[in-house]
Amino acid sequence: MSVPSGWVALVGAGPGDPELVTLRARELIGRADVLVYDNLVDRSLLAWTRPDCERIFVGKSSGRHTLPQQEIEAILVDRAGRGLGVVRLKGGDPFVFGRGGEELEQVLAAGLACEVVPGVSAALAAGACTGIPLTLREESAALVFVTGHEDPAKHQSQVNWRALPKDHATLCIYMGMGRLESIVAEMIESGFAPETPAACVERASLPQQRTCRAPLAELPARVAAAGLKPPAVILVGDTVNRGGGRGREGRPLHGRRVVVTRTREQSGELSARLAELGAEVLELPLIAIEGAVDPTIAGEIWEDLGSYDWLVFTSANGVRFFFEAYFSQYQDLRSLGMMRIAAVGSGTAKELEALHLQVELMPKKAVAEALADALIATGSLDSAKVLLITGNLNRPVLADRLETEGRAIVDRFPVYRTRPADLAEHPAARDFRRRGAHAILFASSSAVRAFAAAAGQLTLDPDAQRPKAFSIGPVTTKAMQEAGIPLDGEAVRASPEALVDLVRQTLSHDESSLS
Repeated sequence: MSVPSGWVALVGAGPGDPELVTLRARELIGRADVLVYDNLVDRSLLAWTRPDCERIFVGKSSGRHTLPQQEIEAILVDRAGRGLGVVRLKGGDPFVFGRGGEELEQVLAAGLACEVVPGVSAALAAGACTGIPLTLREESAALVFVTGHEDPAKHQSQVNWRALPKDHATLCIYMGMGRLESIVAEMIESGFAPETPAACVERASLPQQRTCRAPLAELPARVAAAGLKPPAVILVGDTVNRGGGRGREGRPLHGRRVVVTRTREQSGELSARLAELGAEVLELPLIAIEGAVDPTIAGEIWEDLGSYDWLVFTSANGVRFFFEAYFSQYQDLRSLGMMRIAAVGSGTAKELEALHLQVELMPKKAVAEALADALIATGSLDSAKVLLITGNLNRPVLADRLETEGRAIVDRFPVYRTRPADLAEHPAARDFRRRGAHAILFASSSAVRAFAAAAGQLTLDPDAQRPKAFSIGPVTTKAMQEAGIPLDGEAVRASPEALVDLVRQTLSHDESSLS
């Protein structure tokens, strides 16, 4: 029996920001049977793999190699030789000082198919993310990539610094931090002017990006004083002094770490908005949210679905899990009939609008009490049937008031449950304990209770940054007060946008929050 043909793809993961990864890279990661990945690959990319994908970490850092290069190449050939699809995911671009050429040769020599997917190289990201143009008409007509870290077994450097262009060019030096002082000395000895503009860019494209600019001769001392560390790229040339602004480092939340206390599935909007403002976002999944529909209750609801006057949603989670159950039963939204729809707040309303459903009623304040007031004020509840979509931890106030004050007939339909997550060995929890954060955001009372319950697993190290605590709204604030968590700010309205705006206003003017 013949083994199906396997394949290898050498894929560039870019400089670190997952949004700079190519569409082709994402497609191949999703198809891979085996993912072989490096130290500089953003771990969020691993979520694109299939559940059955074998993940093999082969990361390298200065002086530390998980596996020798020959063993990495052997893994690629072995897995693809078994008929599997293998993605070799490499930081930056596979063919820019990434040993991708060596891996390509070994795969082809084994008679296996190999594709190379380019990635945004670190030097390109360093230029774009600092506002330093790498080429500029009439000022820099050449762009040179140089390695500052060569094979230690070689007795003589392969870089001929004297032969490199010294005018009208930009040099990009990779992996040079370990011997920056000697590299600069060699360059000056080879004819580079000591006053040539230079810059060192640490972690280009990431929230932790830092830049140090100085004349070439002064760069090693300035870098050491600033405490910059690998991975970093060194740029040398007149264009270093050109370009406008501070790039990503000019964003209002640059240099701030913000903890989002939601599951990865739920934190998307908050995390994205914070990242756009330059924050380093740490997603701390204090709670796990999962669908939980009782088949007996669901059967009764579906049987009488056309009889309800109001369909009321108290959370975005409720919308998602209700319609997950709904579409397992019905193929058409029109099966909802003529029900009027109410939503507790803008986040919930957005989920409904994404399904092209019109929200007829939404209170100004996103709390159950305000939703009850608004529904009662319609005068439509007397003897009306209301289908109330809930989770397992919803407060009873909304249903109680609709029944007692509105005289409605209320059927509760729990569609999801919330439970505490185990954080003892979670990577995000370890990072939080070690480094802390500048802010921690609470977007629900259940997250507050879960944080309080997990306090023993979240004790900060002595040198960790103590975060300010922010609440999305009054219900969450009350839960924080009951849990003894000091409040540093409450959003003016209960929405992710307002919460992020509060954090931006507070932290961007708070110099003491800089680490």
